[in-house]
Amino acid sequence: MIDAGYWVELFQSQQRLGGGFLLTRRYVLTALHCLRGLTTLDEHVDVVLTDGSRLAGQVCRRDKDADLALIMISAACEVLLPIPRAGVAHGGDDWHGPYRPAPSEVQLSGQVDSGTAEYLCEGGGVIQALQLTAHQSLGDYSGYSGGPVVKGLPEDQEPVIVGILLEQALDRAAAGRAANVLFAATIGEALRRFDQFDVEHLLDVVHPASSLPQQTVCGQTLTVDEAAASVESWFHRIDEWSQRGVLDPSQVAELRFIAAKVAMERQLRGDDA
Repeated sequence: MIDAGYWVELFQSQQRLGGGFLLTRRYVLTALHCLRGLTTLDEHVDVVLTDGSRLAGQVCRRDKDADLALIMISAACEVLLPIPRAGVAHGGDDWHGPYRPAPSEVQLSGQVDSGTAEYLCEGGGVIQALQLTAHQSLGDYSGYSGGPVVKGLPEDQEPVIVGILLEQALDRAAAGRAANVLFAATIGEALRRFDQFDVEHLLDVVHPASSLPQQTVCGQTLTVDEAAASVESWFHRIDEWSQRGVLDPSQVAELRFIAAKVAMERQLRGDDA
């Protein structure tokens, strides 16, 4: 069972900025407006894990239109926490948010009103988003942005991240008050927004020449999806190469990221793990 240790808090020195979560062991996804508290032009931030570990990170990409930001964890830091798989939510699904802005705050949960749909976010861009109803009527949900939206209930065995919380709907009957309706960008939207996750042209690193429609390997004809099915075994191979000193740390990090991305794309497409 994977616990909720994949969410993080972001700091610059002692200034808390907001929340986010590990999309891979190298990249943290957050809402761009969570970074408004950056006190200088310095893009370096501290990524604080749930166990209190503080890792060096740097804001590497911002997408103002979608209100999303990507933070890269320093290659000198090794994240050993398991990363939950990504997936797609549908109307009627249960959801919960493991991230809380403070220990005294409630944990959000509720129901997905509608699955992936176009939504004009406050950043000005049209994004693929989830519309969520929260069971907790707080009136003001500020502070929860940047946290992961997880399909299912907290007690479910394997968490599946389906989105990132961004906004809340305003209550039309009370000006300035928020309704218990929230909007979250889908994980697929985040992958499309950042070219760090565009690795289709690098599939031949994971499996030789598998970026071609078909490829003969060891006398067998493999499609791209069939070649990608061997991704899990590549994690073991990469570890073996690292232990033997065949690859340097930067190469190991990149290959692990590429393999993880291929696996994530297959999950989002609904392929069998």
